[in-house]
Amino acid sequence: MDSMEVIRQGYFQECEELLLAMEEGLIAMESGEADAETINAVFRAVHSIKGGGGAFGLSHLVKFAHGFETVLDHVRSGVLTPEADSIKILLRAGDVLADHVNAARSGRALAADHGDDTVADLAALAGGEAEEEEEGGDPFASSFTPLRLDLDDDTSTPGTPGMPGWRILFRPTGRLYAKANEPFLILRELESLGPCEVEADLSALPPLADFDTDRSYLGWTIRLMADVPRAAVEEVFEFVVDDCVLEIELLADPVADIELPLPAMAPQDAPEAPQTPEAPDKQAAPAEAPKQTIRVDLDKVDRLVNLVGELVITQAMLTQRVTESGLARTSLVSNGLAELEHLLRDLQEGVMAIRTQPVKSVFQRMPRLVRELSVQTEKQVHLVLEGEATEVDKTVIERLGEPLTHMIRNAVDHGLEATAARIAAGKPAEGTVKLSAEHRGGRIVIEVSDNGGGINRARVREKAVEKGLISAAAVLTDEETDNLIFKPGFSTASQVSNISGRGVGMDVVRRSIQDLGGRIVINSVPGQGSRFSLTLPLTLAVLDGMVVAVGGQTFVLPLTHIVESLKPREQDIRPFGRDRSLLKVRDAYVPLVKVGALLGVPGSQPDAAGGVVILVESEGSGRLALAVDQILGQRQVVIKSFEANYRNIDGIAAATILGDGRVALILDVDGIVSRCRADACHNEDIELAATGTGP
Repeated sequence: MDSMEVIRQGYFQECEELLLAMEEGLIAMESGEADAETINAVFRAVHSIKGGGGAFGLSHLVKFAHGFETVLDHVRSGVLTPEADSIKILLRAGDVLADHVNAARSGRALAADHGDDTVADLAALAGGEAEEEEEGGDPFASSFTPLRLDLDDDTSTPGTPGMPGWRILFRPTGRLYAKANEPFLILRELESLGPCEVEADLSALPPLADFDTDRSYLGWTIRLMADVPRAAVEEVFEFVVDDCVLEIELLADPVADIELPLPAMAPQDAPEAPQTPEAPDKQAAPAEAPKQTIRVDLDKVDRLVNLVGELVITQAMLTQRVTESGLARTSLVSNGLAELEHLLRDLQEGVMAIRTQPVKSVFQRMPRLVRELSVQTEKQVHLVLEGEATEVDKTVIERLGEPLTHMIRNAVDHGLEATAARIAAGKPAEGTVKLSAEHRGGRIVIEVSDNGGGINRARVREKAVEKGLISAAAVLTDEETDNLIFKPGFSTASQVSNISGRGVGMDVVRRSIQDLGGRIVINSVPGQGSRFSLTLPLTLAVLDGMVVAVGGQTFVLPLTHIVESLKPREQDIRPFGRDRSLLKVRDAYVPLVKVGALLGVPGSQPDAAGGVVILVESEGSGRLALAVDQILGQRQVVIKSFEANYRNIDGIAAATILGDGRVALILDVDGIVSRCRADACHNEDIELAATGTGP
């Protein structure tokens, strides 16, 4: 990859962050938080995208961003008041700008008329200014009036000697205009930092006969009367610094420095290198140093994660060998291995922190989706986002987009009632869809909820019978009925549309979540709405687990699920149903599952009272007692994908390599619950068939 392509890819990576910042600002404006800083942040994002696009010759992107930027400039200057209708246009403009960026990144062309209606709406908001510029009007015509310092005014003004500030000498080259940048907007951006005094230098203007349209002859002297760090001033000129002569100097005494001339433009119209500013005043408040960041290829981080995993395995093997050799726990070797274990844990946590990022990058895609669905379904929808700062492993983040998209579409299309139906039911005309994320019990829980009509279980059952998914005589609980929507090919839509009806959405959701080692639980109340809870692991690399023995096999149980372990008494175990038992734990009964019998492990302890019981917490099903033969210890283990190397098995989440080199299976508590329910239903069917009472 050549250096120019590397820069291009860096630009598009920055565009991702800028688009997120723009979307966040526009949503804040929509919710009534249209403060100056929010509006400026949106403007800066669009301006930066346009500036970079001009550098790479992305004319369509630059042209659209220019009109968008013009309207935003009217908003922040107070010419245009952001109201509900105008903010909707700005939100659509943000969507179209994202389309232009994605098209440019992938090398595909958008339709010739893509976004034309939005362009027209932006032009109307700008008072036709965008259209006039396209027709050859003066793009710099504005109501901006340069300010001049009155030397005879002895009143206290921002130009008083000793007032902190900066003097900026700014002379654009022809390249700056060729890339669709406007000095006026740059000056307006500079004005957002504080009061400015601007003087234009017209001395380089030639006679009309000698005028070259490819060159620039104007320059400006700007005195910024604000105590801001130099970095904030430089940021304003970030995308034009290579296409202008720029000097930024500390304004120690603005009255005395007024007559300093602008530097003359070189004949080749080439920019000069910026000069080093004077040392700032020691009495000025120190500027906070910007946070340093670097971009690293994800493959390099993945390799580092894998190496840390191998180190954990090697450390476990060394510890096993030392234990087998009979060395005392107080020996120097044992102490060294214990210290190595602590260091490896810190290293693993540090590396995984590099891989984590907020779910905000996924959540920020949903407002646009909801806006589009609201128009298509003719429903009024309000989207609420919570927990956007919740950090998750990047691997999980990348694979959350598709299932969350399906769930949001399902909530708007199926969950929320039509406007007329909501009003008739005494509900607000506007429905609410809520998307939230939080850390809970060592896992991340993402919920999609709505205040619609809930799952129509009679309709679900009718469709399931119609499609042959269940028999007409089947007796299902509410939970089992709700879970029918995850069956492949299932849909309650009366007709196929571009939103739903093909029966592939929720099936994809469950499969995607299971592939990530997670579970999905439904909670629906008729007339009040539904809540879909996704439970996912925080990391896909290393976990802390309890190592247990069942028969001749070794299993690992994640510590995040474990509540306590105990030695059961015979009198506390009660039979329940066919081949099922309950365990009494402090005046409460919980289901007792013999792991060996469930997974078919030969040689396992047949009597739960003869082994150890581990009380675990499952998502959506409460507590469960797992009976194992014995507990071998607690250790950190490296997760190895089981499905990728073999196949998916209910009750097994993954595999790991122990210190003695053996492979151990990592138990999936929620999968064990599902497997127990499936076995219980199977046994009941057998009993019904044997007695002749079944369907």
